[in-house]
Amino acid sequence: MQISDDNSPLELTADQLRQDIEMTLEYLGQHITTLDQQPAWALPDPSAAGITPREKIPERGLPLEDVLDDLFNQRVNPSYNPSCGGYLAYVPGGGLPHAAIADLISGILNKFITLWQVAPGFANIEADVVEWFTSLVGYPHGSGGYLTTGGSMANWSAIVTARRTLLDDNFLSGTIYTTSQAHHSVTKAAVLAGFPEQNIRQVDTVNLALSVLHLEELIEEDRNKGLRPFLVVANAGTTNTGTVDPLVEISRICKQSEMWLHTDAAYGGFFMFTERGKQILHGLALSDSITLDPHKGLFLPYGTGCLLVKDVSNLESAHKVSAKYLPPFQDHDHHVDFCGLSPELSRDFRGLRIWLPFKLFGSPVFGSYLDEKLDLCNLAYQEISRLENIEILAAPTLSTFAFRYNPIANNLSDGELNELNQHFLTELNSSKRFLLSSTYLDDVFTIRICVLSFRTHATHINNCIAEVLRVVEQFDNA
Repeated sequence: MQISDDNSPLELTADQLRQDIEMTLEYLGQHITTLDQQPAWALPDPSAAGITPREKIPERGLPLEDVLDDLFNQRVNPSYNPSCGGYLAYVPGGGLPHAAIADLISGILNKFITLWQVAPGFANIEADVVEWFTSLVGYPHGSGGYLTTGGSMANWSAIVTARRTLLDDNFLSGTIYTTSQAHHSVTKAAVLAGFPEQNIRQVDTVNLALSVLHLEELIEEDRNKGLRPFLVVANAGTTNTGTVDPLVEISRICKQSEMWLHTDAAYGGFFMFTERGKQILHGLALSDSITLDPHKGLFLPYGTGCLLVKDVSNLESAHKVSAKYLPPFQDHDHHVDFCGLSPELSRDFRGLRIWLPFKLFGSPVFGSYLDEKLDLCNLAYQEISRLENIEILAAPTLSTFAFRYNPIANNLSDGELNELNQHFLTELNSSKRFLLSSTYLDDVFTIRICVLSFRTHATHINNCIAEVLRVVEQFDNA
């Protein structure tokens, strides 16, 4: 094909763009309209029959309608369906449609936003979003941060920042402290930041929260060995159970020991929009850095996280590298060059995904949705905990709790109970109207419910409660 002024198929006219978007919206509209009728999950059979096979790079183009038909009718399923209200597994978010609209806008405008001079209006939008978040968690003037792809990258960047702030280039004596309840990305981040896995200490827990007594013991032991304790990674809403560590006490220990406190609030942080959340997360602002995940607590599509740092100069010192081909960095506090605060130069405009929904609805609406999730989780907890032979293994701190089926009269071993509850969960999810997930607390197989999607309401929770009751009766009578 000869490309020219008159033959440039990648360039769309406004009418062509409108037609393509309208055709795409037909499929998306059908998806949204039928969400409550769709299964919450589906898995491929072991042979992967019916799954569209991998393919080589296309040599010929196809009409958009054919491509969309293939995508929506052949490739969307089987899969988990985190957009639906019955998705109560892992830590759901839901995927706000207005965030997708923001991505369409930013993708077509295609502005470069990590250098303020290149697109100051858009860079200011992202800077405003970060400032909204620093204000939410209670950080002072001089704090800052940036938007990431998710909590994993935020945790990695936080560890790098702590390392470069507190340790010299020979940092392998540095030790890191967290618990078994931390997200696995913490260990991965530490390793990618250059630390051997044996430098990560596992602190004991008390009721699934970090034991400050054991933390102090481990720090003292490591100092006596000539090591350099420098970082504690605390949790403000664990993935397993939503547990919040004692942040005030941990902060006291970190200050006394000249250590950095990073708090992973990827799941729990945005409950600060609620009064109950502010009480539960008391002490969050004492952290030197905080991970947030807007694609969890703000319901955004996957791919939007955030790292906040109390002293933004530490973030800049850890990440800023200049180059002769770049415009000069800004020296004005309100003119933020995000490439100087983060590992990325070229990237998407993540801030618009947050800014647009907040401009349309206002922050109190998000707080109201999060209050609803707290109420719905408590409803499920109250109704399920009163069922005979249900054992609560973790009561809700936020919007997650964990339980198992335990017929006490049968006097089953731990191994037998684990196997029984795997079957219980399989039966519980068999209707596919909702999806619950599992975890292990120590060696105990545990069923967990996490209420977070903006599309989850009382109807979905009542259906879940009824199904738990049905399965309990089925297993009692087996």
